[in-house]
Amino acid sequence: MNRITNYSKLKSDISDWMKDYMKSSGMNCFIVGVSGGIDSAVASTLAAETEYNVFALGMPIHQNPEQESLSDAHLKWLSQKYTNVESHKLDLTNTFETFKSDLERYATDEHALANSRSRLRMMTLYQFAGQYKGIVVGTGNKVEDYGVGFYTKYGDGGVDIAPIADLYKTEVWELGKHLGVDSRIIEATPTDGLWNDGRTDEDQLGTTYVALEEAMESGTGDAVKILETFNNMNSHKMNPIPTFKL
Repeated sequence: MNRITNYSKLKSDISDWMKDYMKSSGMNCFIVGVSGGIDSAVASTLAAETEYNVFALGMPIHQNPEQESLSDAHLKWLSQKYTNVESHKLDLTNTFETFKSDLERYATDEHALANSRSRLRMMTLYQFAGQYKGIVVGTGNKVEDYGVGFYTKYGDGGVDIAPIADLYKTEVWELGKHLGVDSRIIEATPTDGLWNDGRTDEDQLGTTYVALEEAMESGTGDAVKILETFNNMNSHKMNPIPTFKL
């Protein structure tokens, strides 16, 4: 699958599109969470390329040390390379633990708690957005956002603009190389970082991004059934909210 042949043009096209959106929005800056993964690394770098001010936020919650170190490294690289980027690390672990404690017996489901981590980060991003008149930048790719619905509703799915949501994961990796993203981030095993046991995206999906891309693009391969299952299960995230109409 070779949909993209010129990644330099792709970088410029996405960056220009983001600038145009900013101009029409009347807002002042971009706000983006940096997890240590390739998607957020690419999205934050594209935001920096616009030359608008960018707040890049690391928001660990009981984070795996390796993933946290990759987030730290990317935040440092962004701030050093782009004068328009202001990086911050905000440890939300205590906030999350207080949330769990306050809810007591209503905060025991592991999957619900994983989603709550994502929603706490979304709230933090929008606090910055409200404070500085900012646009929250989405970090989801095409497989996650439109294939399997692999994101948290009103968590990492709660964004204002989605610069890489029409790019497959393999295309995000290639764009990351072109942008100069740290090779350790490009080569890291994809994970959403929301689970204490460190499970990867492949652990949760039961297949690879490459296989899912084949299923989405051509309707063939071993992942077709998995794609259909996740798409149906998560359609409530990807479809408009059901509304009763008179």
